[in-house]
Amino acid sequence: MATKWGICSVGKISQDFMVALESLPAKDHQAVAVAARDLNRAQDFAQTHNIPKAYGSYEELAMDAHIDIIYVGALHIVHRDVVLMFMQNGKNVLCEKPLAMNSREVRELIAASKEYNLFFMEAFWSRFFPVYEQIRIYLSENAIGDVKVVSAEFGSKIEDVPRVIAKDHGGGALLNIGCYCVQFALMVFNGEKPESVTAKGFINETGVDETVTIILQYSKKRQAILTCTTATDLPNRALICGSKGMIQIPSFMCCPTSVILNEKETTFPLPPCTKPLNYDNDIGLCYEAEHVRQCLLKGLKESPLMSLEESETVANIMDEVRKQIGVIYPQDMV
Repeated sequence: MATKWGICSVGKISQDFMVALESLPAKDHQAVAVAARDLNRAQDFAQTHNIPKAYGSYEELAMDAHIDIIYVGALHIVHRDVVLMFMQNGKNVLCEKPLAMNSREVRELIAASKEYNLFFMEAFWSRFFPVYEQIRIYLSENAIGDVKVVSAEFGSKIEDVPRVIAKDHGGGALLNIGCYCVQFALMVFNGEKPESVTAKGFINETGVDETVTIILQYSKKRQAILTCTTATDLPNRALICGSKGMIQIPSFMCCPTSVILNEKETTFPLPPCTKPLNYDNDIGLCYEAEHVRQCLLKGLKESPLMSLEESETVANIMDEVRKQIGVIYPQDMV
């Protein structure tokens, strides 16, 4: 039986998620409803993707009894309220990153998922790419010995995108792209909480972070050095350096297709795409969707590859980073 998806929001990431979903077998995945704040936009989206139902409010989507799980592609400033509403109506949720605006909101959502006994996952789609699976295999096989230093960077000149620089839209480099670097370090270190977090950065005229560098200090003389920026393009690569070698991800960002172990490169071509996408490699969202389906079929309430505890740790680290560089959102004042 197919997993029946509800789609919350019709922005660019939701459009790409649908293209990825359509690349999977219809017997396994079906979008049965979509909702937007504007009914006309929802109807246009539904027509484009052959979705049977279109709603002009998220509340209507929450009450649709035919949905197995809702994909939340809305801006992260509304994640807390929207996800809570879906859970209160008995819906499993896959929510785009960042899971919420701060760790307090994240803890509230995690508590609600446990209270209502629902599946809940942060949509760090990178975790489900074949490259990430290969990295986990290398680490489990001790291919580079003891990991000593992790380095990751994600920089893109995107300050012309309003939501990226507007504080009332949850703008800033850290929440929008830097979170990928944080989750990468956590994956390498098996979700371990760092002993200390040190951050330096620059704030733009709108009051959000433009460039941030983070050092996560771990026990046994281990470090992660992470950089994100919306002011310029970076090489966007990641390194995992160990006592016996190195793993390189030459095009790190959030959707890698190759990995290098001690100069030996392995590539993982993406599935074919028959429709245009808004963002490069977004067809890879299909890996995440299939992982969610498998979790639901097994009756799991969270992902073994992207646990709720790790999502909380990501949020805690980002809270501390923002505290040190001086970025405060209205949601932090509650």
